Amino acid sequence: MFKQGEIVGRKSYGMDILFKVCEINEKKKTATLKGLDLRLIADAPLADLLYPTAGQLQEYRTKSSEAQKDCIKTIFLRRTLEREQIRGKSGIPADQFFEMPGKILHLDGDQEYLEECLKVYSSLGLQAIGHFVPEKKQPEAVWNLLHEYRPDILVLTGHDAYIKNNKKFNELSSYRNSGYYVAATRKARQYEPGKDDLIIFAGACQSHYEALLEAGANFASSPQRVLIHALDPVFIMEKVAFTSINSSVNIYEVIKHTITGLDGIGGVETRGKFRLGLPKSPY
Repeated sequence: MFKQGEIVGRKSYGMDILFKVCEINEKKKTATLKGLDLRLIADAPLADLLYPTAGQLQEYRTKSSEAQKDCIKTIFLRRTLEREQIRGKSGIPADQFFEMPGKILHLDGDQEYLEECLKVYSSLGLQAIGHFVPEKKQPEAVWNLLHEYRPDILVLTGHDAYIKNNKKFNELSSYRNSGYYVAATRKARQYEPGKDDLIIFAGACQSHYEALLEAGANFASSPQRVLIHALDPVFIMEKVAFTSINSSVNIYEVIKHTITGLDGIGGVETRGKFRLGLPKSPY
C-alpha cells in the first residue's frame, strides 16, 4: 500500500509529525521513516501509518515555512543593527567596508536536507561547501574534507533518534547515529584541537548532547532529547560566521532564535569568525 518517497504520519502519535517513507520491510511489515522537516529517523509498523489529507499537509508545510521565514527575518534585522554599530563608531561610510564571514563545511546524512541548507546558506550570504555523507561514513570522511577545504566552521548532521526501548540515556548504544557524530567530532578535533579555531556543530534529533560536547563540539543537540528542525544547524552557524572575531557568540541569543530553541540545542562559549575589512576594492 505504501511506497518509498510517500508522505505519511503515525496514527498512534496523532499525526503530529509528517515523514517521508525511506524503506519498507515487507517481511516485518514495517517502514523506515525520516522527518519531513525534522532530523529524525524512525521505524513504524505499516499498520500505524496513514496518509495526511491535503489540508493537513498544507498546514504542516505552512507552519514549517513560517517558522523558517521568522528566523531569517530576525537574522537580517540583527545583522543590520550589528553592522551599523560597528561602522558607526568609525565615522567612515558603510559602502567603504567589506565583509568576510567564516567559511562553512557541512556534512549531512540527508541529501534533501543538505540541498535545502545550502539554499539557505546562500540566501544568508554565507560561503558553504556541502557534502552528502551518510552518518556512519562521516568519521572516515571528515579528515580529508577538512584538509581539502580548511573551513572555519564544521557541521556534522543528518538523522538520529533515541531508541525508546533502551532507558540508558548516557550510553551511545541507545542512539541510532550519535556514536558516528561523536567519532567524527573527535577526528575533527585531531585535525584542529582549538575550539575557537574550528567551530563544530554536531548532532540531529534526540542526539547524545553531553557526549558530543565532551568529544569537542562547540554546539550540539539535543539537551532534552527532543526533535530539531532541519535548518537549525544553519541558523546556529550563521550567528558564528557573522559574529566578530573580537567577540564571543551570545549563546542564549543564538539558540533562542533557532526554530527548536534551548530544549533542542546547546553549546559552550565560542568566539565569532567574522572579519570586517577596509577599504572595499573598486575592482
